[in-house]
Amino acid sequence: MISLSITAVAFGVVFLAELPDKTALAGLMLGARYRASYVFAGVAAAFAVHVALAIAAGSVLTLLPQRLVQAIVGVLFLAGAAMLLFKKDDGEEEIRKPADQSFWKVSGAGFMLILVAEFGDLTQIMTANLAARYDDPLSVGLGAVLALWAVAGLGIVGGRTLMKYVPLRLITKVAAGVMLALAGFSLYEAVSA
Repeated sequence: MISLSITAVAFGVVFLAELPDKTALAGLMLGARYRASYVFAGVAAAFAVHVALAIAAGSVLTLLPQRLVQAIVGVLFLAGAAMLLFKKDDGEEEIRKPADQSFWKVSGAGFMLILVAEFGDLTQIMTANLAARYDDPLSVGLGAVLALWAVAGLGIVGGRTLMKYVPLRLITKVAAGVMLALAGFSLYEAVSA
């Protein structure tokens, strides 16, 4: 059974962490060049693969003793918050334009870009952490994939407009704050359990 509260937590954490990431900018650039639905199909498929891998990794963590898992999850959330707070803006990455704009070429370009760029990314690690923390892979996976798809959709369709009203620095700080709170809660549970 899917837990709406766990799904909402996973959605919120992953959404905030992914919004200031390079993926939103890559989606924006691809969406500006190609048909948005083709780009989204490829990007969405790549994110589904990443979430499945993260959920599998998080499910393996649940086999360890609970105190150890809470400590690992807390440390990883701290690392994620530090990555968000101290990362440097790399600027835009170059995206190759497919020779033709057929569905398979455009969606394939989007799929490969996200598959490579997001492998081992912060949101994939966070999704594994959430899966280990809540021991509810379906709810966490649903929340994470919906968050990633939402960010991709925003990036593809309206990223420039959003950034006019919400500063990237604020989004990054909110995401880091949420991760610091989750780290503190996980470490507290590891010590007090």
